[in-house]
Amino acid sequence: MIQRLPIVIAVFILFSACNENTPVKEPETPAVQNTSHAHPVIFDSDMGPDYDDVGAITMLHSFADDGSANILATIASTKYDGVAEVLDVFNTYFNRPDIPVGLPSQQASELRDNQHWTDSVRKNYPHSIKNNSEAEDAVELYRKILAVQPDTSVTIITVGFLTNISNLLKSSSDKYSALNGKDLVAKKVKKLVSMAGKFPEGSEFNIKIDAPASIFVYENFTRPVIFSGFEIGEKIKTGIPLISDSSIRNSPVKDVFRICIPMSKEDSAGRMSWDETAVLVGVKGHEPYYTLNEGAITINNEGYNKWDSVNKKHAHLVVKSSPGDVQELINRLIMHQPAKK
Repeated sequence: MIQRLPIVIAVFILFSACNENTPVKEPETPAVQNTSHAHPVIFDSDMGPDYDDVGAITMLHSFADDGSANILATIASTKYDGVAEVLDVFNTYFNRPDIPVGLPSQQASELRDNQHWTDSVRKNYPHSIKNNSEAEDAVELYRKILAVQPDTSVTIITVGFLTNISNLLKSSSDKYSALNGKDLVAKKVKKLVSMAGKFPEGSEFNIKIDAPASIFVYENFTRPVIFSGFEIGEKIKTGIPLISDSSIRNSPVKDVFRICIPMSKEDSAGRMSWDETAVLVGVKGHEPYYTLNEGAITINNEGYNKWDSVNKKHAHLVVKSSPGDVQELINRLIMHQPAKK
C-alpha cells in the first residue's frame, strides 16, 4: 500500500490494444502441491487503501499452488469494518478457507479503499468470516504460529503498516511460548520483507501512517530485513492483461482491477505494483531482478526515512534488470486461477 487514490472519472479504453502490447497467457493450472519443502510465510497487509495488496495475495496463492510457499496466516494491519472478510474472500477463492485471519486488537488505522472494491468482493464472493470479531487477535496469532515453527524458518512479508510487528515485538510470554516477542522473533523468523520506505530517502505511506511502530520495528527487529521501496514498484504497471482476458470469469481478483483501473488516469497503463514485488522477493528471492544495497533505515517522527550506508543492518532492493521483466512476470502471476482440488 502506498497512497490513497484520487477518484477520477475516466473512460477506460484500449484494453485489447494494451493486451496485445503485453501478451500474457496463463499456464495450465497446477494441482495443489505438497508444502513440506515450501517456504513458510506470514502475510501482513493493510488490504484496502490501495489494491496492489490484491495482486500480492494472488501471487502468494500462486506460489502456494506451485509448492514454493506455505501460507501460515493472512493478517491485516488495518481494522476497518469488513477487512477480515476481504482476506477470507481471497483465501476461500484460492481453495484455502482454513488459513487463519488476524486483526490488530489494539489501536490501528481504519483506512480503506475509495473505490469500494472491498464492498464488492464481500458481496459477490463466498467467505465464512462474517465480521471482524470472528478474526483472531494479530499478536496472539503471530505467537501461536511462530512458537511451533522450526527455528529461523518463517518469512514475514509486510505490505502495509508495521503496527502488528511492533506489538509482537513488545509482547510478553504466554501460553504459546515462554519467550517474549523479541526473543520469539529472533528464534523463529528467517527474514522480514517489507514493502516500505523510499530510497535513498523520502516519505512513504506504509512507514508514515504508523511512524512510531515503524521506528520501533526497524530498530528492534534482529533478523534480516529487506525493503522493497516505493521506487521499485512505481515503475511496474500491471493489471491490463488480467482485465482484458475474457477467459477469466467470476474472479474477485479480476473484479478489483476491473473496478479500480478506470477510476484513475494514472492507472491507464496498469496499477503500480509495490506490494507484489515484496511477495516475489519474499518467496523467490531477489535474483535475477534485483541486487541488495546493505545499510540501515533511519526514520524520523514524521515518518521520513533516510539510508545509513555504514550500519549494515538492513538491505533494500536495487533494480538489476529491466522493470519490464518483473512487470511481465507479475502480470502472469496475478492471472493465476485457483488450483484444482
